[in-house]
Amino acid sequence: MTVIAMFSGPRNISTTMMRAFENRRDTTVFDEPFYACYLKESGAPHPMREEVMAAQSGDWADVADELRAATPSGDGIQFQKNIAFHFADNAPLDWVGDAKIFHLIRDPRAMVASYVNKYLDVTPIVESYRIQRIIDGHAGGDCPVIDAADILKNPKQALRRLCAALDIAFDPAMLSWPAGPRDSDGVWAPHWYDAVWASTGFKLYEEKVVDLAPTLENAAMACMNDYRYFYERRLKAS
Repeated sequence: MTVIAMFSGPRNISTTMMRAFENRRDTTVFDEPFYACYLKESGAPHPMREEVMAAQSGDWADVADELRAATPSGDGIQFQKNIAFHFADNAPLDWVGDAKIFHLIRDPRAMVASYVNKYLDVTPIVESYRIQRIIDGHAGGDCPVIDAADILKNPKQALRRLCAALDIAFDPAMLSWPAGPRDSDGVWAPHWYDAVWASTGFKLYEEKVVDLAPTLENAAMACMNDYRYFYERRLKAS
């Protein structure tokens, strides 16, 4: 069993990537398995907080054990969609040594503009890039990096590069899927996943002018150096 752990900031086609992997016949997906751990640790009043806490364990070690138990030996892929800011400074990271990690990144200004449409506190975006660097260092600093814009500009080419970097075969089934919810979707999906539920594939890339209020601009700029660190290492067309 190959374990693939994707780490991403919020509002970053992370659920679309989960759909792409889930549409492979050889893959089982886990949607934000550490979300309740984050909510318990932080006390953040996220939408549907109580439902998330009831649906998942809030113990880091228990969740890591559950993921390991769900990876029997043999063929197949376990794909984990992880939101980086769910991992507190004291979160155990020993389990990541069992996984092939890759980072999904997006321009912070675009992430901030999208995130405030769903939740007003944009601090997690800054935390996401900071924690992704911690995880990257823990894993040896050689994890593949892919930018959301590059995926949307050419999904087939980008996913081929990513699969090659993860040493798995590319599957054309990753490019499209039936619309609607999945049993694998987290209980929080009704608040966050409306666009993904309506999708049948990767949306066309659209260059947008992002106009942020000063406080939001400051939040985006606070993680720009970390974004550039990853952007310089991203998978590019050969």
